[in-house]
Amino acid sequence: MGKNLKEAMKMLEHSQRRTEEENGKKLVSGDIPGPLQGSGQDMVSILQLVQNLMHGEEEEESQSPRIQNIGEQGHIALLGHSLGAYISTLDKEKLRKLTTRILSDTTLWLCRIFRYENGCAYFHEEEREGLAKICRLALHSCYEDFVVDGFNVLYNKKPVIYLSAAARPGLGQYLCNQLGLPFPCLCRVPCNTMFGSQHQMDVAFLEKLIKEDLERGKLPLLLVANAGTAAVGHTDKIGRLKELCEQYGIWLHVEGVNLATLALGYVSSSVLAATKCDSMTLTPGPWLGLPAVPAVTLYKHDDPALTLVAGLTSNKPADKLRALPLWLSLQYLGLDGIVERIKHACQLSQRLQESLKKVNHIKILVEDELSSPVVVFRFFQELPGSDPVPTTVPVPNMAPSTVGRERHSCDALNRWLGEQLKQLVPASGLTVMDLEVEGVCIRFSPLTTAAVLGTRGEDVDQLVACIQSKLPVLTCTLQLREEFKQEVTGTAGLLYVDDPNWPGIGVVRYEHANDDKSSLKLDPEGEKIHAGLLKKLNELESDLTFKMGPEYKSMKSCIYVGMASDDVDISELVETIAVTAREIEENSRLLENMTEVVRKGIQEAQVQLQKANEERLLEEGVLRQIPVVGSVLNWFSPVQASQKGRTFNLTAGSLESTEHTYVYKAQGAGVTPPQTPSGTRAKQRLPGQKPFKRSLRGSDALSETSSVSHVEDLEKLEHLSGAPEPDGLEPSGPEPHPGAPPPQEAERTGAFQNGAQRPEDDRPQVEEPESLR
Repeated sequence: MGKNLKEAMKMLEHSQRRTEEENGKKLVSGDIPGPLQGSGQDMVSILQLVQNLMHGEEEEESQSPRIQNIGEQGHIALLGHSLGAYISTLDKEKLRKLTTRILSDTTLWLCRIFRYENGCAYFHEEEREGLAKICRLALHSCYEDFVVDGFNVLYNKKPVIYLSAAARPGLGQYLCNQLGLPFPCLCRVPCNTMFGSQHQMDVAFLEKLIKEDLERGKLPLLLVANAGTAAVGHTDKIGRLKELCEQYGIWLHVEGVNLATLALGYVSSSVLAATKCDSMTLTPGPWLGLPAVPAVTLYKHDDPALTLVAGLTSNKPADKLRALPLWLSLQYLGLDGIVERIKHACQLSQRLQESLKKVNHIKILVEDELSSPVVVFRFFQELPGSDPVPTTVPVPNMAPSTVGRERHSCDALNRWLGEQLKQLVPASGLTVMDLEVEGVCIRFSPLTTAAVLGTRGEDVDQLVACIQSKLPVLTCTLQLREEFKQEVTGTAGLLYVDDPNWPGIGVVRYEHANDDKSSLKLDPEGEKIHAGLLKKLNELESDLTFKMGPEYKSMKSCIYVGMASDDVDISELVETIAVTAREIEENSRLLENMTEVVRKGIQEAQVQLQKANEERLLEEGVLRQIPVVGSVLNWFSPVQASQKGRTFNLTAGSLESTEHTYVYKAQGAGVTPPQTPSGTRAKQRLPGQKPFKRSLRGSDALSETSSVSHVEDLEKLEHLSGAPEPDGLEPSGPEPHPGAPPPQEAERTGAFQNGAQRPEDDRPQVEEPESLR
């Protein structure tokens, strides 16, 4: 069975699918007959069908692997599912003994590894299912007649479940749906407002809420604490919460990623206090890189009957076999392997945290929490007049709108930075999240991703290097935003669009002549102009990226200018956008006018040709139109009919006769069309310089290239060649030397030598001005 599973995994993990030449035909889901269409299929064909269904019909290679890279320990975990199905075929007595042994061994090992003595274990597929069972156990423990009376007992004394404001989203709603409780039974406990602990539950406020609920006749039932919040990995004051729960008889449940550190030799006091709680939920699958491994809820309770009623224990062998994959994996890894994987993840977090402390413009959230293996950071820019250390309190001398705009701008930049880092370092397992107070942040949680992705210390160093390489782009973009806004505002025909969610220099819209400024609905003419403008801007091959938006088509089109990696000439950029959009609009109007003129010209030509035809009939007479008589008359007296037609002059927009063309065998010359309007100024670029780049920015530009001085030399040479030749530069005689070249060649040679090698007296003339230095 293990051999067959290994062969099946090799086939499913194989990235190269068999081609038509190898198979004879391409196997898809419709080519293989199902069980109702003939005989059965062999295992290879069935697995090939599964592979096609898994990977679809994509032909290009994806950047990420098609299936998770599973190691040997992953194959052991997958083998547990197949082995569990095989064990279920045993007779009842052997099955009962074997499942009991597997369940008891796995429970004992987990309690010993994570320092939870004398506990029981419940294995479940859904991570929140264990907490729902614990809540049901707490209900049966606090309400003795709950099994008999049901909701009537709860109606007289409503239970209350306390959740932290930093808890996982949707956890409270899930518990109410599973338990059949109304939403007022949930109580949201706010977090502290102090800096450094704004993700911790406020214990004093919790005690106040408990007292108020007791005065109202409610029953405080259960408290869910966090040993590593879902967002930033912060740990609540579990020791103080345990004392409060013992005082008021509340069940304390702890969950979070920091519970994995209980397996290490050194554990912080806040996490170690979780070993005294009533229950905790562990997720060893992501921690150890084990696929399809159930989550575990460890709890302490003395009444087996209540645990059976709550669903925490079961007499079914199939429920006990859920622990089989974890039972096999724990034996394969051993204690050293488990500790090594958790320790490696914590070291990666500490390595990143220490490296980010040395990087400017990067703020680490909750950096004083040394026990947390989660690193959350974000890019920030110091605001004018603000404190160098960024806080969540707005600056007093800044308007709220300014603070909000800067907050949204930084959120957009952090979102862009997170997406870029995820693409550049996929092994880091970064996630981008939006926090209520801090805004958009980037989270590095190796405990949940390192074992699966194989994150190493080199990946962390690469991540820091990528962050440092992106910082100049972020800072340069922020510096150019205000200048771009001012230039667009001062340019006629352009409208600045304030979109704080765009992580670029800014957004601009061109207002054409027929633009309805009071309406925000879709404008077909404006969309056509902006589409042509986007095409022209992308053809310039600059370092900037341009995009047409917004994505939802119910608004007017705009041009989105992307991130700036270098110093950009904003005035040239804005002028180019305005001039190009104006040219596109004028060309489109010219085309529309030309279409109308051509249509009217064709109608007028048809009328004139019909009138000329009638005149010709009157001139020739009626007899010439009769077939036989007309031929005789034309033979005796032929008619000299000239070929008459009409020609349309597109430039002048006039209708002319073709008689001149047939007589002189040449067409008349039209009026020269007007030149295409251009910008008010055309910037001269140096060879190799891309558009929208500032030139002569300091002395570095002159020291790196000599293009400026070379252009000045050429200008001076042209000036000297066109001016009268001075007497002191070149002696001239009435008779040239016998071996000297002709006069014209001598002039060219002298000009070339003047440009190639200057005498000492001419150096001040080509010396660079003081301003260029």
